[in-house]
Amino acid sequence: MIKILCTVAFSVASLYYAQSFPASAIPENFKKNADAVIRKDLTTIQINKIDDIRYQFYTVKTVLNKDGEANALVYIPYEKGNSISDVKVNIYDESGKKIKSYSKSDFGDFANNNQGTFYSDNRIMALSYTPTQYPYTVEFSYQIGDENTVFLPDFIPFNTTKVSLEEAEMKIINKSGIELKSKIYPSAYNYTSVSESESAGEKIYSYKNVPAIDDAFLLPQPVKILPKVSFALTKFNLEGKQGSIANWSDFGSWYYNSILQPVSISTPAIKAEVTSLNLQGTTEEKVKKLYQYMQSKTRYIFVALGIGGWQPMLPDEVQKKGYGDCKGLTNYMKTLLDEAGIPSYYCVVNSGASPVSFDKDFPKMGGNHVILMVPTEKGNIWLENTSQQVAFNHLSYNTMARNVLSIRKEGIELIDTPVYSAEQSKEKQLLKIKINEDNSILGEGNFSYTGLQYDNNLILAGLSPKERTEAVKNMLDVLHFEKIELKNFLNDKDNAVAKYDLDFKANNYSKNAGSSMIFRAVPIYSDNVYKKEDNRELPFELRQSFEDEYEINFTLPQNYKVEELPENVVLNSEFGTYKLSFVKNGDGLKVSRTIRINKGLYPKEKYNDYVNFRKKTISIDNSKILISKI
Repeated sequence: MIKILCTVAFSVASLYYAQSFPASAIPENFKKNADAVIRKDLTTIQINKIDDIRYQFYTVKTVLNKDGEANALVYIPYEKGNSISDVKVNIYDESGKKIKSYSKSDFGDFANNNQGTFYSDNRIMALSYTPTQYPYTVEFSYQIGDENTVFLPDFIPFNTTKVSLEEAEMKIINKSGIELKSKIYPSAYNYTSVSESESAGEKIYSYKNVPAIDDAFLLPQPVKILPKVSFALTKFNLEGKQGSIANWSDFGSWYYNSILQPVSISTPAIKAEVTSLNLQGTTEEKVKKLYQYMQSKTRYIFVALGIGGWQPMLPDEVQKKGYGDCKGLTNYMKTLLDEAGIPSYYCVVNSGASPVSFDKDFPKMGGNHVILMVPTEKGNIWLENTSQQVAFNHLSYNTMARNVLSIRKEGIELIDTPVYSAEQSKEKQLLKIKINEDNSILGEGNFSYTGLQYDNNLILAGLSPKERTEAVKNMLDVLHFEKIELKNFLNDKDNAVAKYDLDFKANNYSKNAGSSMIFRAVPIYSDNVYKKEDNRELPFELRQSFEDEYEINFTLPQNYKVEELPENVVLNSEFGTYKLSFVKNGDGLKVSRTIRINKGLYPKEKYNDYVNFRKKTISIDNSKILISKI
């Protein structure tokens, strides 16, 4: 049957290669907001048996400009053992005339190792092509065979913004006798829809005429906008280990027994490590001591070996070598806890800036990261094991506010990770500002960050003192610094707080008005530009809740008094709140400013309301204070 498939696929490819793809044939509405256009995207998947699957890929993409080049790169990711054949590439000019042809022998073959990857079975065949003009079209096809049948790809129109689609089709031919489950997830915003048909045992899904998603401000990820179709075989193979994914319970038992148990092996050396720490106190105190010990002696290096890159390194290897990836480090941390008699659970998660959860009703192999959960009477403790800097029991915005696959002997339990409230994700800013008659200011600042704002400032922990100062100078560039020094940086890993002090001098802060001076009420504020969109087509996402709390104490020049103050302000909206208030204090002035933003996915009709709210907050931050000579 494989030979038949190859013959049919080759004939189909030959038919397509006889076509012409002039750029002029692209309708104008598919060029709107697009850097590239997918003319055809045809995939045939034939499942022959539990450990034999073949893919035929055929794509035609027109690159409209330089920014679209990344969407038409020609490459084939694979692993050792995959069979790759019928590799063909044609390049066409704007008129559709063929200008180049390539075959498999023209491809380079490289280790597919991202930065930080130590060793991996992942490889990539890639073709180097440098365009000489735009637009141009790339026609690309190949076949690949695999023994792993657990990773059936989702079918979506495209993955990124600035790409439009004329035609896409996925055909699945299931000759294995194994039940193939599928589920259609419609677009929540009716952006496009998928067509489904079945004929002679073949399932066919297709999209047609999908316009590009513009890279608009605060746009959710395309996966939250577009429809998709997911697939899963109820029985599968992964590197010779066969299992069932008829439900989460079956799949979890397989995962536990086939992937985790073979590497859940402690050693006398690991036992001695735990004993030497002399753990005392509550469960939380013991977990914290073990976690911070693990952080102090390990570093992150990606390793993609072991059951298709899904099996962790042995704890003994991590203990001896001092490195591992998320799987290995999490498994090592779990083993340390096991030796201390503290249960914990290996958890698979979809890591990303915009939360994506697993479907409790559609079990499927997935996830791209691993963390650890420790249940206690006071609640779950969550451990991110890949960072030497992150605080105990703190998850970043890449893993919070979604569910995880918690792997257990009796199966998988879907558990939600924490959600940080605005009050938990806080910036506190205490400034003492001396106004000088030459329009400069001298400032002393104390800054602290918690929750998701802790994440945003954690990068400072890995920098030198000079680099930290320069980084903060760039972040606070609304001030014209003459000099600036960051001091006393602290990454409080017990409480997930980042703190530092700042001494600075900034010029041109105030302006003269006769014998008076005018300056803005809030020295450090957001200078983001918010623009209305009267024709907004899609919703907007505020990905993080946060709260900024500022107290600014101004000292006036000698012989000056406050002449005029803005009114106290309170703004309330569904997107958040804003408050600004003023209190005279002897020869000084205290300004208190608080802004709170509520995360959420909001409809397009409310976008301009949000813009108006943020524009008002920035305008009020720039309220002017008038002081005059006595």
